Amino acid sequence: MDPLSSFGVTAGAGSLRPADGVALPHTWTADGIVAHPASNGAQMLHLAVAVCVLNDTFREARELGIDVTGVAVTADGTFDDAWRSTGIVYTLTVDSPAPADDVERLVARVDDVAEIPRALRAGTDVRRSTRR
Repeated sequence: MDPLSSFGVTAGAGSLRPADGVALPHTWTADGIVAHPASNGAQMLHLAVAVCVLNDTFREARELGIDVTGVAVTADGTFDDAWRSTGIVYTLTVDSPAPADDVERLVARVDDVAEIPRALRAGTDVRRSTRR
């Protein structure tokens, strides 16, 4: 596999919601999330990270009392020749009228608490069930 091949995705909501992509309902915004692309399993793995970080940004902003009008998350990564992930990197963009220090505190908190990134960082066992 070409090590430069990537499977990047973007998920956005609020003022940073993309115009095109797969629309998903969203607890925190009326118009929902738009994600793209989402056409293969590798992108779906990365999308799980992006949507989790996006959701947790809205949730933690509310908890911290920080006004957030939009969130966009890109997540990307590659796989080796045996299709093992070589890692996932995400970028979080927050549209907020809050001071930069407050937004940075929010971003750091989300990185600590976001469940899917935490689960992947810890490692996980995936196996086929023989039960039907």
